[in-house]
This record gives sequence, structure tokens and C-alpha cells, in this order.
Amino acid sequence: MSERDEPVLPRAADRRGPTPSADRIPLDRVEAVLIEHYPRLVRLAYLTLPDDRGRHRRVLDAHRLVQRALPRLARTVRVDPEGDVYAWLRTRIVRAALSAGTLRGVPAVVGLRLFPQAGGVAELELDRSLSAMTPPARAAYALLVLEGLPDAEAARVTDDPEAVRSAHTLRERLGADGERALASTEFDPCVVQTTPDDLLRRRRNHRLTAAACGLAALAGCVALTAQLMRPATTAPADPAAGPRAASSAALDPRHLVRTGPESWADTSRVDLTAWPARGSLAGDEGLLSRALRVWSHPAASVRRSVAPGATDEGPARPPQLLYAGELGGHRIVLFYDGRRTVRYTEPVRGGTGGAALDIARADGSGVTDASALALVRGPSSARYLLAPWISEAGLRDLRAPDRFPEPLRTEGGVTPAVPLPPDQGCGAWPALQLRSSSRIVENHRFLLTDLGGMAPAHLTYQPLPGSGPKPRAAARPVEATGRDALLAWSGTSCTLPGLDAGVRAVNSWDFAGQRLPGGGGGTWSCVRADTWQGPGQVVVGMRPDTGRRLLRAGAERNTAACSRFGQHVVASVIYRDKDGNRYLLAAGSRGVTRLTAAGQTAAATTLAVRNPTSTAVEARTRTGQVLRPPGSG
Repeated sequence: MSERDEPVLPRAADRRGPTPSADRIPLDRVEAVLIEHYPRLVRLAYLTLPDDRGRHRRVLDAHRLVQRALPRLARTVRVDPEGDVYAWLRTRIVRAALSAGTLRGVPAVVGLRLFPQAGGVAELELDRSLSAMTPPARAAYALLVLEGLPDAEAARVTDDPEAVRSAHTLRERLGADGERALASTEFDPCVVQTTPDDLLRRRRNHRLTAAACGLAALAGCVALTAQLMRPATTAPADPAAGPRAASSAALDPRHLVRTGPESWADTSRVDLTAWPARGSLAGDEGLLSRALRVWSHPAASVRRSVAPGATDEGPARPPQLLYAGELGGHRIVLFYDGRRTVRYTEPVRGGTGGAALDIARADGSGVTDASALALVRGPSSARYLLAPWISEAGLRDLRAPDRFPEPLRTEGGVTPAVPLPPDQGCGAWPALQLRSSSRIVENHRFLLTDLGGMAPAHLTYQPLPGSGPKPRAAARPVEATGRDALLAWSGTSCTLPGLDAGVRAVNSWDFAGQRLPGGGGGTWSCVRADTWQGPGQVVVGMRPDTGRRLLRAGAERNTAACSRFGQHVVASVIYRDKDGNRYLLAAGSRGVTRLTAAGQTAAATTLAVRNPTSTAVEARTRTGQVLRPPGSG
């Protein structure tokens, strides 16, 4: 390495010759002190270096400054009269870091990116504060807190008394939390996590290098044959040039994908990729960088939840920014990487609570299930970010089908606080009623309800099949905004609290109607919840026309029942009429031709057996398929 690759030495005022009484220390002793205190010195260099070069580069630069701190050609070094070798090294390294520009000759790390582990709320607050300070002030804070230097010595090392005053201001504001955070692994470049470089790019470069070597050999032969021709003067490619590694760019907020504000109206792909970046903090690179780092390397103190079917690995390439803003005492960032939505939350300065990371699946989402994402959720309410194609929003109570929805006024696509459904019971059940813009779909209304996921679940309705001697094809699910759909959901909404996590959509299918003993009628429904990862869950029951609750008949997980791949179903329930008489009611879907319940058989889709001696139910379809109720084994 050439002399120009040496680290920047202390400033001119400190390169004066030592006093006659200064000690001359053998270089091997100085090296031993450096090795003994290497982690401390590297941390000081890392904290002092400019904040604009990215964490990977700061880690490497910090190690280089310390490794190159010893004079290259000398055998001894002159130290102050006290002979404090460590203090001499500390001053030399801090001053070199303060004067560091673009360092060359850094330690090579091929194929990996290095990052200190992302910390919790105290570390995030300290990181924000240090990023806003000058390098001398950061160095002074580290010297005061980590090294315990008096003010005069810290001012001498940094050559900046004002930096010491700024460091004291920060120390008073953050207190003991800041001091503990500074000593954590968040700011330790000797304790790092790694991510792979862009493997495909390196493979291409390897092939290109091999091809270049072959071309170079051929060019050499040609040059020997035609000596009068001058060789090409093109400089060899710089190994550090070219596109950055995907893993590095993925953690750089400057590389985030940002969609134009009107792109949703001019694309055939109306999904999360059409969402523009919204929120008042969408340009806050410090916040975005922290969010990306925590996503990639969350510390143990970060509360993390991963929805069923989602993966928790960090971003492989720059994700799309959906939102960055402040709500309810928290800063919130939403990302989308083509498969998952990721929500990062941290408290505002002086706020309570810690950082949180929530990851959910979002692949294959469309106009309806990509229409809202939860930004913040409290004990009793939540606020959502709506898709840019939503032209109208309202709040509806599923338990009150005759009541009109209450309009919701959004600001920047963000709703006011919306009540959450109850964890149990069957009281009021809030749902969002949204309308998409006529610029993409004309007069399209639909319902969403919060079941605990990042995206509210889409509610649909499948009406009763038509009557006649021949069963007609089953009706297709429709949006649950019509009168019949709202009436159906007023009863079947009571099944929603018992559904598993990770629900994407819920369909309420009215598969049979039945005259009830003692008068009146009832409707048999199968409520099917589809999850993002595929498996479904069903709840089957009968709701009397005179009641608002579903009489639960059975339930089953991981089943295709009540879907396009399981279009036949049978169910039964014990029912008492107004006189107290006990009946076993059974019903099958449109394809059922024979029904057996409690030993009685009928060539029909419904059957009622008074005072049954058993609850065994079986059905056969016109193709001979045997059906049993969900959950019966």
C-alpha cells in the first residue's frame, strides 16, 4: 500500500515535536496496548466518523483507522511525559477519524455486508441524536461517556470546546439511558451481523472476468503479430465500481422504490405496487434507514410479530415505500417487497414503549384486499391507510344491517380512529365500507373488517341457490353490501371472533333454506375464512329468520369445504321449537340427493327428526359422494 493510503494523522498543532522530557516507547509495546484496547478504539473511531457513509463503510473505516494507527517506518514513538500509550493512541485515532475523508485501502470483505446489530428504543433515540450532531460533538460524547475524560481533556482531543458543550447537552437530555445505549452492540463495530452480497452479480462478474482474460490473451497475440498498432489504453475496471450489491442497496433509503401519485389510475395492475409513498416523514432518511436496519437485523429488544405464512428475513432488494409518518405518539413506516408488507413502529422522542416490527403476507393482493393497511392499533381502535383508488369510506355495524354507514373523513389517505371488533361475544361488529374510484372500477363497494392482521379481511356473500327440479349452478360470491348479504352477515358475524389468525377473506355462503318445526324458516350458512397461506377454516350453522344469531352446527380447520374445490356440504343442529319440542335438523347443499339423520332418510336437501335417538347425519350427492358434517371426523 502506498504512503497516500495512510490514515489522516493528528492536526498540525499536534504534530509538533515532543518536549525534551517526552518518553520514547518501543513500537512493539505500543502495538501491544493497541491490541489490548482494540475494541474500545474501534468503537471510538466508529462513533466519530462522518455519518453519511453508511454503516457498512463506517465499520470498515473504523477498523482501518485503528489498524493503521501505528507509524509505518518508526521503531519507537514519542509519548507525553506521563507515558500514557493508550491516551496517545486514543488521541491519534480520534483526530484521524475527525479528519477522515474517503479512506482507501479499507479491509476487504468479499461477498458480505457488515452491520452492527439494531437496538431498541434507547439505541434508536441515541442514534437519531448522534446523527444530528457534528463529528467532534459525537467524539466528545463518546469520550465523556465511554472514556470518562474530564472536559478539558475531551476538548484537547477533539480540539473543539464547543463540541464538549454539545455533548453535555445531549448527556443531560438522554441521561443514563443514553449512556447504556452507547455501550450496547448498536454502536460496536466489533460485534456485527452479516448479509450476503448480490450473488447473481458476483457470478456474472466472475464469468465476465473469465471472458475478459480470454480476450486479453487473444489481444496479446494480435499485438505481437501487428507491433505497429498501439494497444488499447482503456483502464481496467475498478472492482469497487458498478452497481451496488442488492443487500447493500436494500438498506439504503435512497434506493427505496417510490410510485408516482397518479400511477394507480394508469395501470392494469391495481394492487400495492400502485400505492404512492405517503406520510409527512416520507423524506426522513434517518427514520427510513432505522426502519430498514431493524427489519434486516432486529435486536432482541424489538417486539416482532410475523403473521402465519410470512417469512422474517430482511429485504433482498430495495422495497417499496408505502408510508412514513407520525400517528398517536409513534413514527410508523410501511414497506412492501412484492410478497410482504412490513410495518416498523418507534416512539416519538420522549415517548413510551419500544420499537416494533410487524410482517405479514401480501402476495397476490388486488383491488379489495390491497385497499387498506393498519397503521396503528390500540386496545379499542385502529387507524388505517387506504389505497389511493378509494374514493369513499364509511363505517358500518354488521349487526345493524338496516343502518346506513357512517362517513369517514380521511386525511392523506389515513382514517380517523375506527372501533375494533370485540374479542369475544356478539355485540356491535364494525366494518369498513369502501368504494373504489370510477377511474378503475365503476360503482364498486365492498366490506373489510379487522381480524387482527395488517390488512383487514375482505367480506363476501354467496346467496341461496335457485329453486326448481334441477339444481342450478351455485351462485358466485358477491360483495357483501346488498340487502340479503347484510342480513346474512348480521347473523354470521358472530362467528368471526373464533377464526384463526392470518385471515385474508371471509365468505358467508347460504347453501340451504328450511321450514322450521312450529312455523317460520331458517337459512343454513357456511362461513369460510381463507388465509394468506392457503388453508381454510369453516363454521357451519343455521340462523332462524326470527333470530340474529347463528346456531352453530360444526367447524373444521384445514379443509376445502365450502370453497370452489369443496362445493358440497351437510350439517345438522339440535333445535327446539316454541313449545320446547326437540328436533334434529339437517340440511345439505344443492348437490345432495339423499339425506339420512337419526336413522331416517329423505330424498331431499333438508330433514327434521323429532326427539332423535342419535345425532348421526350422512348425505349422498347425485354422483354418489358421501358427506358428513364438518368436525364430525
